[in-house]
Amino acid sequence: MKLWQKTDTTTSEIIERFTVGRDKEFDLMLAPYDVQGSIAHVSMLGEQGLMLKQEADAAVQALKEVQQLIEAGHFEIEPGVEDVHSQVELLLTRKLGDTGKKIHSGRSRNDQVAVDIKLYLRDQVKEVVQNSKALFQLLLVQSKKYASVLLPGYTHLQVAMPSSAGLWLSAYAESLVDDLEMLAAAYAVVNKNPLGSGAGYGSSFPLNRKRTTELLEFADVHYNSVYAQMSRGKTEKLVALSLSSLAATLGRMAMDCTLYLSQNFGFIYFPDELTTGSSIMPHKKNPDVFELVRAHCSRIQAAPNELTLLLQNLPSGYHRDLQLTKEILFPVIQSLKDCLQMMHLMLSQISFREHILADEKYRYLFSVEAVNELVNKGTPFRDAYQQVGNDIAEGRFRWDATKPLNHTHEGSIGNLCLPQIEAAFNGVLKKFV
Repeated sequence: MKLWQKTDTTTSEIIERFTVGRDKEFDLMLAPYDVQGSIAHVSMLGEQGLMLKQEADAAVQALKEVQQLIEAGHFEIEPGVEDVHSQVELLLTRKLGDTGKKIHSGRSRNDQVAVDIKLYLRDQVKEVVQNSKALFQLLLVQSKKYASVLLPGYTHLQVAMPSSAGLWLSAYAESLVDDLEMLAAAYAVVNKNPLGSGAGYGSSFPLNRKRTTELLEFADVHYNSVYAQMSRGKTEKLVALSLSSLAATLGRMAMDCTLYLSQNFGFIYFPDELTTGSSIMPHKKNPDVFELVRAHCSRIQAAPNELTLLLQNLPSGYHRDLQLTKEILFPVIQSLKDCLQMMHLMLSQISFREHILADEKYRYLFSVEAVNELVNKGTPFRDAYQQVGNDIAEGRFRWDATKPLNHTHEGSIGNLCLPQIEAAFNGVLKKFV
């Protein structure tokens, strides 16, 4: 019998199959958080006199036993049981009798699901942050290691000005700083407690919502019970938006690596075991990992739009549409964590060719250096620009690629500002508490 059934009437099997969808699959991922939320709720009920103290204590102990069952990998949603909430309550009722039937007092599955998702997302965001931190730290290490290796810089995919491996790598490190700023904003919304909002209109029970907020270690309460329910979907969308920013950074770097590994560029190389071959061309070393990171990150960036379309024009209150947010967002989170880990693996093994800019095809890369050299000797910039332009047009332009480059301002080849970028990243990390 379902939690919501009042009689012995049953729902059509085809209707039940359609309305449940993949929910049980994702409910298993929420199981530890459902128990965590129930422990806080039951503890509060006992403190408020809505359950006898001995009943609340017994229920908390039984819930902890369910928690151990989940951790051991032995928890399952039995056939005929609708969802994780029903399964947990069923296990308690079997063990405690009527006491198990009291744990739902003062809440609805609406706020129960909402708090489960908040707790799940809070942990998942922290995992993404840790994976991002590992990649960030690696980028700084590699940036420092390869700071003196010069690369051609491009605009419009045309040879532009000298760059360096250090400048390229630390650009993506700083990009992660801004990505985590976005994630921190989403985390602030995730870290609010909807429990006690019931079906969206509160309860006539004297619940202590600040107490469950404290027990669940949320930063604050979603105060308005209607908005607590409206935060469903919105929370998932904000997380998806921030994850899409991280995905954009990874996808762009994966594209760079795919180009730089090709023979036409040839700036970087990897051990053979990190690349793949061809069934017909024996010379191939394919960047399959980077291509798949690029593809996965494109899919991740589609998630916010999918959630936007799912949520658009919904009025206030709960709607079953929101059930589908889990199957949009949860796989995206795992995919992003996989991409972060694979980028870390690949970039830990990256190597750069030396003396890349000595190649004749990069001769014009130094045209701006030549202009600036004339300016430093007193030639007005526009005259210097014209003079070097004429030399290029008439085939006279030459530059010694071994001549030291004197780039000293913040964020240039000679001044990567790695300590400042690291300090900015560490500042953002403090927002995930």
